[in-house]
Formats: sequence, C-alpha cells, structure tokens
Amino acid sequence: MSIPTNLRYTNSHEWVRKEPDNTLNIGITDHAQSALGDVVFLELPAAGRVVVAGEEVAVIESVKAASGIYAPVAGEIIESNTGLTDAPDTINNDPYGAWLFKIKPTNLDDIDALLDAAAYTKIADAE
Repeated sequence: MSIPTNLRYTNSHEWVRKEPDNTLNIGITDHAQSALGDVVFLELPAAGRVVVAGEEVAVIESVKAASGIYAPVAGEIIESNTGLTDAPDTINNDPYGAWLFKIKPTNLDDIDALLDAAAYTKIADAE
C-alpha cells in the first residue's frame, strides 16, 4: 500500500495535495481504491459549489460498492476532473495521480488539522 508523505489525509480515505496557487487537489487513497475494487462510475461535484468540511460532495462506485467522497476542508469547488468520468478505472491504476476535484479552501490552515502519512498509515493498517 502506497502512502506518499507529501500529502495530507482524512479518516474517510481522501488525500489532499496543496498546489502552488494554494488550491487543494482531492482524490482517494491507494487503500481506498484497493478496498473498493474496480472503479466503474464517478459522480463529481460542480464547479462553484460551496462546501463545508465533512460534506459528501462526490460518489464513487465500484463492482463491489458505492461510497461517498467527502470535502476535507470548507471552501469552493473550482474544478472537477471530468476526464475521469470517461475512464474511472484510472483511479485504480494511479490513485495519487487521479485527482477528483479541486477546492479553493476558505482557510488554508485547515489542512494542518488533517492526518499526515504516519497517522493515516495507522488508520489504514487497522482496517
């Protein structure tokens, strides 16, 4: 299981990467895609949607189950990776390259409250 140290994580298995323009790319972890199995469908949020931390903003479906994707911080959705809707299996092949959506956070410091790689590893290993 791959858990890059340069990302932040949530208890619900989303990863967060801060970009140079202070936006955040959000995706699901290697652990999550492995647990889901083959991803077959994505429902991604619309740009302009304002979200609160912990709000369900997307849905991912696999051959095994459907699961919610949650906003790790409050902010505005500025873009969704619509290319993934035509090739959702990309998530299985490259979970850390296949970002789902981007958020312009209300408070950039909120990412400091998210899990680092070591803390996320403990959660993933316990499952």
